[in-house]
Amino acid sequence: MKYLLLIHQGDSPTPRDPEAWSRLSEDEQKAVYADYMAINSNPNVTPGVQMDEPSTATTVRVEDGRTLTTDGPFVDTKEALGGYLLFEADDLDAAIALAATIPAARMGGAIEVRPIAER
Repeated sequence: MKYLLLIHQGDSPTPRDPEAWSRLSEDEQKAVYADYMAINSNPNVTPGVQMDEPSTATTVRVEDGRTLTTDGPFVDTKEALGGYLLFEADDLDAAIALAATIPAARMGGAIEVRPIAER
């Protein structure tokens, strides 16, 4: 079974926010990098990419045949999607176990584990 792990950064510090990142000790920063390297070296993981801030996004809707675009989405920081990865596992428990190793899960964010619909 394949699972999409959506990384909601929440309040977790990242290198893109130097002020928040600097509040972590050097050992904590190294641990975050090491955790992501370990996850990405798992042969059942297809690494995704880090996404830019939600404020840089454009949302597209079609209403009455017209394409409408808006800036955003406008989300609470805790809801912002920061990245993703794909994981092939035997079951949901294995996907949950991997999700628990993603630094954002323990640093103020959350990981959404969603099975990929294979038809």
